[in-house]
Amino acid sequence: MREPLPIDEVLPEVRLRIRETSSLVLEAPAGAGKTTRVPPALLDLVAGEVVILEPRRLAARAAARRVAQELGERPGETAGYQVRFEDVTGPRTRLRFVTEGVLTRRLLVDPLLRGVSAVVLDEFHERHLQGDVALALSLQLLRGRRPDLKLIVMSATLDSAPVAAHLGCAIVRSEGRRFEVEIEHAGRADARRLADQVAAAVRKLTAPGTSGDVLVFLPGAAEIRQAGEAVAELATHRRLLVLPLHGDLPAEEQDRALAPASQRKVILATNVAETSVTVPGVTAVVDSGLARIAAHSPWSGLPSLQVAKISRASAAQRAGRAGRTAPGRALRLYTRADHDSRPEHLSPEVRRRDLSEMVLELRAAACPGSMRQPPPRWRPQRPCCGGSAPSIPPVPRPSWAGNAPASRCTRASRAWRSRLPRAERPARASPRQPRSGSSVDSASGTRFRRPPAPT
Repeated sequence: MREPLPIDEVLPEVRLRIRETSSLVLEAPAGAGKTTRVPPALLDLVAGEVVILEPRRLAARAAARRVAQELGERPGETAGYQVRFEDVTGPRTRLRFVTEGVLTRRLLVDPLLRGVSAVVLDEFHERHLQGDVALALSLQLLRGRRPDLKLIVMSATLDSAPVAAHLGCAIVRSEGRRFEVEIEHAGRADARRLADQVAAAVRKLTAPGTSGDVLVFLPGAAEIRQAGEAVAELATHRRLLVLPLHGDLPAEEQDRALAPASQRKVILATNVAETSVTVPGVTAVVDSGLARIAAHSPWSGLPSLQVAKISRASAAQRAGRAGRTAPGRALRLYTRADHDSRPEHLSPEVRRRDLSEMVLELRAAACPGSMRQPPPRWRPQRPCCGGSAPSIPPVPRPSWAGNAPASRCTRASRAWRSRLPRAERPARASPRQPRSGSSVDSASGTRFRRPPAPT
């Protein structure tokens, strides 16, 4: 018999709404069970596959295994998952949990999504670039060549009104939280290094008389290693099992952190454990308030990961990890004033990431809107020093130049500048005063030596 979850109360309304319309926005708190209960509820309403988009590989694997367990099957039968370098699906699979890149690639390769009857976007509040593109392509398909497609957007902390207005659909809310979580903030700003703050918090949460595992949220793998060294002595004294959990670990190590253990666990994790993941036995959370945020560096032209403060929505998600299986406690390593001054949501990745790769993928797939017509007047690009553009004809050489050869780069540079309107030509440093017996060409700015006057 399946364990009852708060989301079960609104499942009849979800089924009714999705039967009447083609799209829906579902808002449910962390731990309500929307990831594992909503997709199976759609199987009787559609004939094809239900593709569920998860923000991370760990969440996709964990959700698929949980659904398969509730169905009494193994992963890869009715419920399976497909992530990078790993495909656990079969011919009978109808619930396919995938990561954002997998769904976007499938939409670009197969714009009609043949065999798919419903698309579920889980944890949409994170607003990843791939997730936004998947929503845009799915909505374009729904309003065009696939009106039978069903589209559901789910989140715990999403501002649902703008998304529902964009989709033109209703909002279904689940108000029930399974267990209460006591939240405690730091009294004042702590000047100690982050690893020492984590060690003090773990010492407090694992004091004699307490029970349950501890989940610690840290920015990245380097901070996880430092925190592991800081709590090593305490773990030996109190018989604690310290386990890391981040995206660079092998799948076996990630599964070990999520699996039950005979010892009390301290899980040092990044934000991979923030959403769509239930860690059994966790009743306490330590929130550093920091995360590595993907951005674009305009100086280097490369993507970057910057340590920044999380939003209030992410803080609520992290605290909710402590109340999934029992009443919990969340200890935040920052003050309440710091928490209240943070934005409700971080800006979407589309506003802070480099869009070149995504635009090229959309253009290669010939998506509508990406093949914009060029401006009426063609503007040639300036070539680099390695060669010239073959489509630009050579500039006529003046009579005084004789047969002296000119470099290809010089010819192309002159042609590029001469084809631009005079008002748009790049500024050029004023030429030096010519030496005696030399002149400067007014069109190209090239100095040349005047031929000697006839005697």
